Amino acid sequence: MTSKAPSHSMTGSKIALALLSLMPIPFASAQQDNQALTGWKLQDAAKVAASPAEIAAANFKTGDWYTATVPGTVLTTLVNNKVYPEPLYGENMRSIPESLNKTSYWYRTTFTVPAAYKGRHTWLHFAGINYSAEVWVNGHKAGEMRGAFLRGDFDISAYVQPGKTAALAVLVSPQPHPGVPHEHTAALGVGKNGGETALDGPTFLSTIGWDWLPAIRDRDTGIWLPVTLSSTGPVIVKDTFVTSDLARTNDAADLSISTTATNLSPKPIQGTLVGTVKGQGEPISFRKDVTIGANSSEAISLDKQSVPALHLQNPKLWWPNGYGPHNLYKLTLRFETGKKTSIEQSTQFGIRRIEYQVADSENLTLSVNGVRIMARGGNWGLDEGMKRITRERLDAQFHMHALANLNIIRNWVGQSTSPDFYDLADQYGILLWDEFFQPNPSDGPDVADIPTYLANVSDKVRRYRNHPSIAVWCARNEGYPPKALDDTLKTMMAQLDPSRLYQSNSADGRGVSSHGPYFWRSPRYFYAFNESFKTEVGSVSVPTIESIQGMMPKKDWETINDDWAQHDMAIGAQRGDEYPITLARRYGHIRNLADFVRKAQLANYEVFRGMYEGRNAEMFKTTTGILTWMSHPAQPSFVWQLYHYDLEPNASLYAAKKAAEKIHVQLNESNGAIQIVNNTPDPLANLSVHATIYDFDSKLSSDKTYPVAQVAGSTTVKAAQIEVPARISSIYFVKLDLTTRDGSLVSTNVYWQNVAQDDFTELTKLRPALVDVTGTSSVEGDNTLLTLTLHNSTDAIALMTHLQLHKKRSGDRVLPVFYSDNYISLVPGESRTLTIQAATKDLAGDSPLVLLDGFNVNVKPVDSGVSIAPNENADPLHWPASNIVPEKTE
Repeated sequence: MTSKAPSHSMTGSKIALALLSLMPIPFASAQQDNQALTGWKLQDAAKVAASPAEIAAANFKTGDWYTATVPGTVLTTLVNNKVYPEPLYGENMRSIPESLNKTSYWYRTTFTVPAAYKGRHTWLHFAGINYSAEVWVNGHKAGEMRGAFLRGDFDISAYVQPGKTAALAVLVSPQPHPGVPHEHTAALGVGKNGGETALDGPTFLSTIGWDWLPAIRDRDTGIWLPVTLSSTGPVIVKDTFVTSDLARTNDAADLSISTTATNLSPKPIQGTLVGTVKGQGEPISFRKDVTIGANSSEAISLDKQSVPALHLQNPKLWWPNGYGPHNLYKLTLRFETGKKTSIEQSTQFGIRRIEYQVADSENLTLSVNGVRIMARGGNWGLDEGMKRITRERLDAQFHMHALANLNIIRNWVGQSTSPDFYDLADQYGILLWDEFFQPNPSDGPDVADIPTYLANVSDKVRRYRNHPSIAVWCARNEGYPPKALDDTLKTMMAQLDPSRLYQSNSADGRGVSSHGPYFWRSPRYFYAFNESFKTEVGSVSVPTIESIQGMMPKKDWETINDDWAQHDMAIGAQRGDEYPITLARRYGHIRNLADFVRKAQLANYEVFRGMYEGRNAEMFKTTTGILTWMSHPAQPSFVWQLYHYDLEPNASLYAAKKAAEKIHVQLNESNGAIQIVNNTPDPLANLSVHATIYDFDSKLSSDKTYPVAQVAGSTTVKAAQIEVPARISSIYFVKLDLTTRDGSLVSTNVYWQNVAQDDFTELTKLRPALVDVTGTSSVEGDNTLLTLTLHNSTDAIALMTHLQLHKKRSGDRVLPVFYSDNYISLVPGESRTLTIQAATKDLAGDSPLVLLDGFNVNVKPVDSGVSIAPNENADPLHWPASNIVPEKTE
């Protein structure tokens, strides 16, 4: 702590200790014998007349209580019990009462304490409760919790008997300041962001309503992470921290391990800390004798001096996505006292060296293991509006980020903090810009309950600091914390995790900036910027027609109304009210929803490719990072996403994937330069760029090849200036192919251009193209893998060919699906091979059917091998004209 404390709410450690006196001391490492508690019931506390002790008694009857969803929120339980309809569908949220965040709730279950726990300490573990809780066991109060991101570990040995059934009751209360909800309407827009909810600090403050999420009526109150049971001996091992000192040559690393052993008994204990490190060759084993005083703790430190085996030769390194494998190690610790052994504690970690500045710049520049990383990624506002976020769903989301060649996610205001989030970031090589719990000052007041805030920050850091994916800890979104609090955090972070950068403000310092813009713009505008590391810039990003049809009733499909506004297409930073007009002006009259989606995918691709290519052009010269606002949606939305809430990607994901390639060729849409982007640390040599230009009739107008002698590592170079024929049609197409000396294709890119820059209305007259598709299907492990070859058999360019996997008999979409490429543009005679991966279980015994659509694309049906058919649902001529965007606005 620091002496510069806010006088109104923090006077040092005494106040914090007083507040936390009934709170548990969290374990920092995973317990090996944890067992999940199930069979939960829920009821509004106002409807329960009994006392807490009575509710936590063995003979209490829950009667008309609801079957509770744990982990989950109160609203999730009520939806699952059919009290309310699915809140994120259509406008259903509007009919759910705000009273849900004005009352407390009782959760109750019973469990049997294993007989094997006899003679040991029995522990109850809460991984996360929002916002505060009283925990009662067999009529006794075991303790309290406060803040959504604080763990609760309660020693309940005095209240239970091994081999006997115990009753557990938890009184969960919502945050004290739920605020006034924000409604999204066509007339008023998405409203203001945030509000007084920020006073409470460590909670899901975005649930009051933001321009990407309507107000969630219970504010995500509930037991949102699992509750488990375990046992230990008299000594517990906690707060384990593993750091690595990696040699500059990357061929050796020294591990340092710190942990705390706590003696719960009234007598001193002599024992041995036993550890194992696995992940490379033979496991590293070590032992250290320790004496711990009665009812006290002992800090233990190990390094290569005390354990020579902690010096590793040729360690397996953890690399960000696209730069190398994401190798992980596992440390296991246990404490032995004579014949008694504590339960093993495991900690996952990675070996990597992260740096934040290079010699030639003061701007934030991420380097991992000596390699500069051009940070390309996205912001997550909240993993799911109601915290319904299974590991399987999270896995698909991280998989899609990795597929898009992204390497960083910003955990905005810490709203997506869960163990699975960090595990999967490690697994997929996604760096994390990880934040605490303060919004932009204009979106809410400063946090008032400082001790609770600091307790949640401290526990979050201790809980997750071993994850190699975490690159930056950041205190506040688009603003500085109050100075006294910022000073306290700086001191605290220097103690808890000196290995990482602490950034006070997500929008200032070290060349970092935020503040959008957040609306659709022509690609060329993304080449002009004044900041080095951009943490927020975004665009409208329309999903597929099937996703839109799945998020609202049919009556709202063809009318841009309040239902569309509920899903963020309205007045706000995204300029959702202007977007349909902008789209029609750029691409021509919009016939109906299908036509809206068809043209929006062109806009999606243009803007997201330009967003990243604009930064590519100045990579490591004037810019070092860009994070789209947002890469992931918390609810079904029309804006700020690479894929829809239902996990179907739209064109934005594949535009980002294209622009963020490891080795990439691009057309600078601001000045016509042909550029080669080398995202690897190694130089490239003997490359060629083949540039072809087609007129509007798809006739070849120019065909030139430009040799590229060398491209240094981590640089972008200009290969040539595009040479557009003087008498080209107003709309024309540019195809760039980067090849090696032997003609192997390294990167390809297709652009539609206009001499007038922003008028593509004539594209509606583009001649139709026929794409032939052949493919094979195989099963590999748990997945079905389709390999498809697309061939443009006509003399017309096939623009934005889109594939979508369905079940053949039912016709239902398969989700999630991972396409190696999609929204593909093929010039006459061109072929492209791609793969489609889906979990075999998601096909549910049905055969795969691939539906195909595109801007001007037809397909020849195939009913053998892999079945292929046109996607009639996505065809604007399949539906009647609705004039969804009135022509007078064009």
